[in-house]
Amino acid sequence: VVLKTDTLGSLEALTEGLKARGIPIRLADIGDVSKRDVMEAVVVGQEEPLYGVILAFNVKVLPDAEEEARAHKVRIFRNNIIYNLMDDYIRWMEEERERRERNVFDRLVKPGKVEVLRGFIFRRAKPAIFGVRVLAGVIAPNRELIREDGKNLGKISQIQEAGKPISLAEAGKEVAISMPKPVVGRHIREGDILYVDIPEEHAKMLRDRFAHRLSEDSLQALKELIEIKRRSNPIWAI
Repeated sequence: VVLKTDTLGSLEALTEGLKARGIPIRLADIGDVSKRDVMEAVVVGQEEPLYGVILAFNVKVLPDAEEEARAHKVRIFRNNIIYNLMDDYIRWMEEERERRERNVFDRLVKPGKVEVLRGFIFRRAKPAIFGVRVLAGVIAPNRELIREDGKNLGKISQIQEAGKPISLAEAGKEVAISMPKPVVGRHIREGDILYVDIPEEHAKMLRDRFAHRLSEDSLQALKELIEIKRRSNPIWAI
């Protein structure tokens, strides 16, 4: 980060406080925030946006620096109390880090496990339409399903609940799904257990980086999927 303060004492206090929190300092100086300071923050932000900011304690931001900061979207934190200034920045950084993690997590294909309900086969093919109970995790349109033997059944085209399309179905729901690829009686049978087919890289990230964001039933479904995949590829998601 870039630090600008009014005195040497405040600069030292702010520097020590940030270093204690493991935050790297690109530039620490006394005086008003200048255009040069903004450009230093821009350089840092290209490598790590969370650190490409300016902390200004009891100093002014010069007009050309203000303009440059707006143009490059450099955030300037200002406060006349040192610890409030640090707290403002750290709170923002944590919120941004959480938002970034959430964006990555939201793009991943999530685990899901369903049971084909007996007596709820509405159409056998082109597309197959049948009822399922979501046993774990979540299912959504455009997600692919596989059987317990690893056979891929293609994508879910649509999910309906009470005759209306829905965007996802979570554990505990009983819904109807349509799939263009499989034929009921040949590829799918009543009572079958099916899993959402998760890309290998997504499975690794869910297990290693985002396990804390998954419910227990989702984690279990993920473990079962990995076991299925490893029957044909022992190093899948290693």
